[in-house]
Amino acid sequence: MAKQQKPATRAVRIQTTKTSQKEHSSPVFLTSSFTYDSAEEMAAAFATETPEVNIYSRFANPGVDEFVHKMIALEGAEHGVATGTGMAAIFSTFMTFLSKGDHIISASAVFGSTHTILTRYLPKWGIDYSYFDMNKPEAIEALVKPETRMLYLETPSNPGLDIIDLAFVSAICKKHNILFVVDNCFATPAVQQPIQYGADLVIHSATKFIDGQGRVLGGVIVGKKELVHQLYLFIRNTGPSMSPFNAWVLSKSLETLFIRMDRHAASALSIATKLQGHAKISTVKYPFLESHPQYAIAKKQMSNGGGIVTFELKGGIESGRKFLNALEMISMTNNLGDSRTIASHPASTTHSKLTEAERQSVGITPGLIRVSVGLEDADDILDDLLQALDKS
Repeated sequence: MAKQQKPATRAVRIQTTKTSQKEHSSPVFLTSSFTYDSAEEMAAAFATETPEVNIYSRFANPGVDEFVHKMIALEGAEHGVATGTGMAAIFSTFMTFLSKGDHIISASAVFGSTHTILTRYLPKWGIDYSYFDMNKPEAIEALVKPETRMLYLETPSNPGLDIIDLAFVSAICKKHNILFVVDNCFATPAVQQPIQYGADLVIHSATKFIDGQGRVLGGVIVGKKELVHQLYLFIRNTGPSMSPFNAWVLSKSLETLFIRMDRHAASALSIATKLQGHAKISTVKYPFLESHPQYAIAKKQMSNGGGIVTFELKGGIESGRKFLNALEMISMTNNLGDSRTIASHPASTTHSKLTEAERQSVGITPGLIRVSVGLEDADDILDDLLQALDKS
């Protein structure tokens, strides 16, 4: 029996079956539909309701399948399905498994658009929610109701970099028969595999580190086969499918994911360490800094600390603006997970829809700066941060 290849190898080597052209690199399958050799074959294809048969690229596409198969292998999942964006993946998951009268428990520290879905849209359809503090996991169980169907969280969280013990949360979900869904966007499967710790479904915004160069949008959900099949049917029928071109880009990006995440993390740890104690900064947060409140948990379930560093400017919101305006090399944009280093101010951008009280409750203070550490030389990144700090 052949030895099982390691994830980094499978990220490179999983490919669609070669065409008659014997290409080495997978082609882009830019087609809306697929043909049949007979009426009987066409009828059989429509009778399956599975992605294994190519009918229409909203249903399945060879290039999208290649990307999904890689993500399944990297996360240690049984099955997977891709979407047009990360938010489409999150919304599809909520809509597939939650119905009128159901209840979802979510970490309060979630991405701004996820917060909007939970608080503005789900209640319109009779779906209730409760928030818990990532720093107080012992309070989760008290929130469970008879109608609780799902528990959702990000770890590390965006942007506060809160970490939670996945095995601890999984045990609560199993005890109460609750679906456990984890957004693994910040870590990526190169750093953390939530299924290993009991997650039922894992979600990614592939737009971020999975692409790694800020080019395309995409989302993916992987997990248990029977759950993913339900998701597949929802996505197939409602239409938030992944573009074949984007899937081709993302599948090629996965070939370098492990080496990129190693570089992101090495630079991020170096920069976070050197920023500690700076006169303009009150706190620096990074999962693999010993000062991080959940450092021990991060070390247990992550292979490195990821590529995101946050710090709090003493001067608050005005210092935050001055800092961003003083940057010379680092990009000012709301994306993250790019080969280019990015700085953002969550209070005025990604989490601006939250009230001040809501921002404070999830650790988004007025002077919080989020840095997505890129692939430039770490010294050049640090130099730009330091000169901007001097002017903030």
